[in-house]
Amino acid sequence: MIRHPPRAARFLALALATGAVLATGACSNGSDAATSTSSRSAKTLTQGEAETALINATDLEGNWTRVNDAATWRDSLLIGKVDAAQFFTDSKTTAADCQKLLDVLYGDALLGKPSGASAVAGFSGGSDGARMLYQVADYDRGQLDSSLAWLKTLPVKCDQFTVTGKDGSTRTAQVIETSLPKAGDSRQGLRLTLQGPVGGKPATLTLDLAAVRLGTNAIAVTNGGLGGTEADSTQQAVTLGTQRLKDVLAGKTPGQLDPAVNDRAWR
Repeated sequence: MIRHPPRAARFLALALATGAVLATGACSNGSDAATSTSSRSAKTLTQGEAETALINATDLEGNWTRVNDAATWRDSLLIGKVDAAQFFTDSKTTAADCQKLLDVLYGDALLGKPSGASAVAGFSGGSDGARMLYQVADYDRGQLDSSLAWLKTLPVKCDQFTVTGKDGSTRTAQVIETSLPKAGDSRQGLRLTLQGPVGGKPATLTLDLAAVRLGTNAIAVTNGGLGGTEADSTQQAVTLGTQRLKDVLAGKTPGQLDPAVNDRAWR
């Protein structure tokens, strides 16, 4: 895996370029209404604005390339049945939540079905052959809040569980909470690790999941693969993606990170 300069240096460049204050230790999940104005949050995205708010491959550190077949990405390790018998309390409800996580990831609907405009961009490459699916959409506010609240419960409910594949193979899964940059009105980060056989050989699927709400609009990021996940790219997608969405909602042309600032920070 390619070694990158310290994360603090890279995020100093992001802070200078986007105007965000990302001091060490400021990464957190949850809510922060002060990070966006009500006028920005209240605006509903048009289809054109949703597409404009998508990040580009040049926004991401590493050898990322935008692809056109992201809608066809489906990982077979996500297909399986979660057995309620493995859970000690609220077994049926807990199993249903863990099953829902696998299903929404397979269906590319981490935050549920958008109620309005929606745009998706797929990227492949990175430093470890990972794939990133980046979504911008407008949602029903109640649904969006419920989805974020549901995601927040998963590190406890689905900290460890097993999945039975169609071929009878057993896969072990783990969900942990991850820290995200202080962005948007509220946010949630998770990491799913799923171990099981692929083609008769043991394999591990690792996915970083990130969701950020800005009013009734949100961005959702799924990043990873059998080679692992590039966490820094997930952080960049959240930081720059939220700023792009803010710019679009404010009627501005989204800015790009100054390459000179990037270069100075990574030397």
